[in-house]
Amino acid sequence: MPDTRFDTQALFDVRGRTAVITGGSGHLGRAMASALAQAGVQVAILGRHAQTAQTVAATIQAEGGTALGIAVDVLDRAALEQAREEILRSFATIDILINAAGGNQPGATTSQEVSFFDLDRQAIDMVFNLNFAGTLQSCQVFGHKMVEQGHGCIVNIASMNALRPLTRIPAYSAAKAAVANFTQWLAVHMAQEYSVQIRVNAISPGFFLTEQNRFLMIDAQNGALTARGQTIIDHTPMGRLGEPDDLVGTLLWLVSPASSFVTGIVVPVDGGFSAYSGV
Repeated sequence: MPDTRFDTQALFDVRGRTAVITGGSGHLGRAMASALAQAGVQVAILGRHAQTAQTVAATIQAEGGTALGIAVDVLDRAALEQAREEILRSFATIDILINAAGGNQPGATTSQEVSFFDLDRQAIDMVFNLNFAGTLQSCQVFGHKMVEQGHGCIVNIASMNALRPLTRIPAYSAAKAAVANFTQWLAVHMAQEYSVQIRVNAISPGFFLTEQNRFLMIDAQNGALTARGQTIIDHTPMGRLGEPDDLVGTLLWLVSPASSFVTGIVVPVDGGFSAYSGV
C-alpha cells in the first residue's frame, strides 16, 4: 500500500501568499518572480527603475499572474517603507521576502590595469552597501511586518563567494560572506525573540551569467569565454553555467511548508563547484 501520510501537493502549496522581491527586475530576480507567480503567489517587483520593474510586473500579469512593479533603492529606507505601505494596500500582507538586489562593478574589481592597492573606495563602499546593507535594511522594513503577523519567510540571495572567496572581487566576496553570516544571525534572532514561524535562509548561486558579471566572464570583442570563464567551467563538475530557472526548485522549497523546520541555512546551487577541489 502507498504511504499516504503526506499530501505532497500541500507541502509545496504557496498559493495566495504575497512575496516581495528586491532586485526583482534583474536577471535572476525576474526568473524567481515569474516562478512564484506561476505558483499562485502575488509578487511585488522592487527594482531601481520604475520602467523595468513595471515591465516585469506587466509580463507576469500578461501570463495570468498577479504582480506589482515599484521603483525602490534598497539603500533608501524611506523608499522601502513607502513601498511596504503600497504593497500592503494592494495585497494586505507580506509573507515572503526575497533579497535579490545586489551586484558588482569594475571599480571594485582588480585587473591587470587596476591593482588591489588602487581600488576605488567609493566603488568598494557601493558594492558592499548594495549587497549587505541593502539586504539588512530590507529585512528590517519588511521583516517588521512579519513580526506583526507572527509569520513569514525570508530568503537572501548570497553567492558562491560567501562560501569560497574568489579572486579579483574582494568587496563583493566580503559582502556576500556578510549576507550568509547575517542570514544565520537573523534566523536565530527571529526564532528566539519573535516567532518560530519566521524563517530565514539563503541561496548561494554558483556561476550564472548576469549583466553584473558579464564583463568578467565573456570577452566583449568575440563573445567567447574569458580565461576566468573557462576556469569556472573547468571547476564546475556539471560543466556549464547556471540558468535562472535552476534556482526555482530550491526557492519553492524554502518558501513553502515543505521546509517548515528549516531555518538558518545557506544552500549552494552551483553545479557542484563548491564540492570540487580541482583534482
